[in-house]
Amino acid sequence: MNPTQTLAWQQLAMHARALEATHLRELFAADPDRAGHFSSKACGILLDYSKNRITADTLRELLALAEECALGSEIRAMFEGGEINNTEHRAVLHTALRAQGEVQVRVQGEDVIPAIREVRARCAAFSERVRSGEWLGYSGETITDIVNIGIGGSDLGPLMVCEALKPYADGPRLHFVSNVDSLHLTQTLAGLNPARTLFIIASKTFTTVETLTNARSARAWLVKAAGSESAVAKHFVAVSTNATKVAEFGIDTANMFGFWDWVGGRYSLWSAIGLPITLVIGAAGFDALLEGAADMDQHFRTAPFKDNLPVLLGLLGVWYVNFLDCRSQVVAPYNQTLHRLPAFLQQLDMESNGKQVRADGSPVDYATGPVIWGEPGTNGQHAFFQLIHQGTAVIPVDFILALSQPGQLANHRVSQIANCLAQSAALMQGKTADEVRAEMEAKGVATAEIETLLPHRVFPGNRPSNTLLLDDLSPRTLGALLALYEHKVFVQGKIWGLNSFDQWGVELGKQLASGIEQRLSAASGPRYDTSTEALLAYIGKSIS
Repeated sequence: MNPTQTLAWQQLAMHARALEATHLRELFAADPDRAGHFSSKACGILLDYSKNRITADTLRELLALAEECALGSEIRAMFEGGEINNTEHRAVLHTALRAQGEVQVRVQGEDVIPAIREVRARCAAFSERVRSGEWLGYSGETITDIVNIGIGGSDLGPLMVCEALKPYADGPRLHFVSNVDSLHLTQTLAGLNPARTLFIIASKTFTTVETLTNARSARAWLVKAAGSESAVAKHFVAVSTNATKVAEFGIDTANMFGFWDWVGGRYSLWSAIGLPITLVIGAAGFDALLEGAADMDQHFRTAPFKDNLPVLLGLLGVWYVNFLDCRSQVVAPYNQTLHRLPAFLQQLDMESNGKQVRADGSPVDYATGPVIWGEPGTNGQHAFFQLIHQGTAVIPVDFILALSQPGQLANHRVSQIANCLAQSAALMQGKTADEVRAEMEAKGVATAEIETLLPHRVFPGNRPSNTLLLDDLSPRTLGALLALYEHKVFVQGKIWGLNSFDQWGVELGKQLASGIEQRLSAASGPRYDTSTEALLAYIGKSIS
């Protein structure tokens, strides 16, 4: 479906032009209870979206767009196991991984819930053996360090969650290796004891080049220290579905934890890919993470669109991308342990909706996925917020702040909250020339200097943002937050008519890399464009 052909899209285009000259200051002045009218709460998360460049009419037309694009039936199709990943003929059921209670979810007639729970129970039992000290390495010592070797969704998700929940960590020390640059691996291993280190190799097919390159080097490091190949089975486990290759590597397939082709990589942290999370915070903590995500799933399925957090966030994103020409969005978490959340959301959003054709293969003639970027908030304030406040591009911001987290110091917490709220307020209201002049005159600045500095110190304001306040940064609330963003991406993909669950764009570079590796290690191999050939010649001289 082409959304631009809907009546709501056309109405929104006209409405955007009419709203162009309206400042957020005016909207707040006109409605003293604007924050109440444009906020909603679910699953321990308050979404205040009042600082967006919208009116009640905007919201009404956005909700009408969702209805015209049949969003409700699309949501039902995903949860019911419909083959919505049409280019790969797959269901999309990361939501089934966290389903609670007595439920059935069928894929091609088979209820997948028993298999999901069997793998989860195996992960929990294995984790308990490691955490309790029952699992011993080749020298008879307990495990103190775990190294997860994966890339993409097999790295970003569990890494982000383990960082976010550090205050809850009570298991072995955890390390992540993803980059094929050998220094990522060697610097990680430099301080570790091989006899007390356990490796998780996370690769669905057990063929991912970067992951297997790192895994083989880690294996050689262990075998050299142990003096025997037999040590591999005591120090390596796999999250994979390829039992043959796992066994060839030397891993006991009893310690292989599988998942399914209806779990996309960027949606896989809820599966056995989340094994590192269970090892570090325990099975109960991982279960709470799943429960929070399931809470948000239920909210997404049942809440009216006008109160539905993922729907609201998704529609606001469409509003900015397609009607206000905002091509990027910042994610600014103000809790330091969420420092990997922007990178996680980059993959979630940009790999899902970075598409130039609709699900039916027809080309789009409108903007789709925005560029997602960001850093922890107080760091960002001293780096890129200059661009957001006074740059020529309007860049919407999601401010994310958990109001409670174990281990926080009271005085730091006050400053943390103040900075977050101040930034969103400053972006909204800005500072006019008259306000700057009055401020400088009050400080006794000379008139000539005021006129010179005035244009540099004016803030246009009218810069939009959402504020998401989390009751706490517990496993359960974090699960809800992550599911919220998953569903937001789904909403936008459906409005744009995309298949948000394939990622063909990552394949071409992989294919070319294989041939280039051949050229680097041998004289023969495929030929490339003149630029690549010149670079290969230069590199060949440098590394020969």
